[in-house]
Amino acid sequence: MSTIKIAARNITRNVRRSVMTISAIAIGAMATLVFGAFVSEIFVQIETQNVVRSGHLAIYREGYFKYGSGNPAAYGIPHYETVLQLVKDDPVLKPLINVVTPTVNLFGIAGNFESDASKTFMGLGVIPKDYNRMHEWDEHQIRAQLREVDAPLNELDETHGFVGVGLGRILRLCGALKIADCPNTALPQDDANGAGPSVPAKRDFAGLKDSGEGSTQQSGQSHVPRLDLLAATSAGAPNVVNFYVDAAVAQGVKELDDAFVVMNFHLAQQLLYGRGEKKAVGIVLQLHRTEDIDAAKRRIEGLIQSKGLDLEVRELKELQPFYRQVIGMMSAIFSFISLVMVVIVLFTVVNTMSMSVMERTPEIGTLRAIGVRKLGITRQFVAEGLLLGLIGATIGLLLGFVLNYLINHSGLTWQPPGSASPVPLLVRENEIAPLAGIIWISLAIVAVIAAWLPARRGARLTIVDALGHV
Repeated sequence: MSTIKIAARNITRNVRRSVMTISAIAIGAMATLVFGAFVSEIFVQIETQNVVRSGHLAIYREGYFKYGSGNPAAYGIPHYETVLQLVKDDPVLKPLINVVTPTVNLFGIAGNFESDASKTFMGLGVIPKDYNRMHEWDEHQIRAQLREVDAPLNELDETHGFVGVGLGRILRLCGALKIADCPNTALPQDDANGAGPSVPAKRDFAGLKDSGEGSTQQSGQSHVPRLDLLAATSAGAPNVVNFYVDAAVAQGVKELDDAFVVMNFHLAQQLLYGRGEKKAVGIVLQLHRTEDIDAAKRRIEGLIQSKGLDLEVRELKELQPFYRQVIGMMSAIFSFISLVMVVIVLFTVVNTMSMSVMERTPEIGTLRAIGVRKLGITRQFVAEGLLLGLIGATIGLLLGFVLNYLINHSGLTWQPPGSASPVPLLVRENEIAPLAGIIWISLAIVAVIAAWLPARRGARLTIVDALGHV
């Protein structure tokens, strides 16, 4: 205790230098805490956006993840209901799972022949009830902040769904879907001889419908824009279904926005498999908590192996490479900034303690002459460095918490990666106590190391040299 008291008195001998040192440490602590809280908020936002879209885990036929996107029908899961039931009834998985649902991925051509427009599309077939429930997932209680425009999928009519805003614009559904910044004007067309505009011929896919599947068009839907979706069945025959577009939903990524179609699972099966056996391309699992991914994956792999199924399991970071890349990039940036702050604090404390040792060299000689050992001298200066570090870190963390509060109530917005619309600029106030503790301890350790270097050099001076120092 006496060492701490003496250290406290010594740091007040040069108030200006001590204040500057404490200020540097405080700024480092505050900056690290605020940026760490910001990175934590980005992590949970990106995680939430991806989990509501693709779940935590997905089960596919062996080889689909690497090769199946070119021919999804060839990698369909036969008797997928059995696999679904196996997962749902497992006593280990049951408490972990929020939603388990089959999906169909497919590619084709979407045509709006009322406006003579067509575009290749990437389709996702989902069970509407499960899809809507997945979009309610909110482990981190931030869904209200994301301001995502989620269109609930129609649970009553399997011919309805939604498209990306870009696809709606390309297919000239601007007025019907109320797409902003989308002039609904005709595209210029030239005749074969380049003589000038020609009247487009009326074209549609009606003649390509699989005869085994009747038209899905229903009466009373004239107010809903209709598209014809064309795709090749698993047997290689062309097939067409009618698809009614309820809304255009921004996807955040232009390439996806210009091609995305979400439709009913049974309609997607009808389009992809025609008169053949109806299969699921994937089985998606959304868990209650992201931290359970590893346990759930191990359990599913064990079930697959025990049943001898030709299936594979992929987890969130494999399903969404962009999510993994953002996490890695932001982690690297945070590590770099933390390292810079540590170096600044280190050199600031080293400079302060070096000046202190130089000014007090005769005092060190006197203490050594009356019997104080080298370790006692070193301990005294290290205590001063520790005190400077603790005071600076404490002030910096308090300022950081205040700044976090001000940022969260400032009303500022920004558009993070993968978001379709601006969201509030927030930092993570909850769950950052461990980060604050790590910063506090780390800065204290850095201050001790920085003080130990000049203190050791001062303590090793001979008594005669120390007393004679001017």
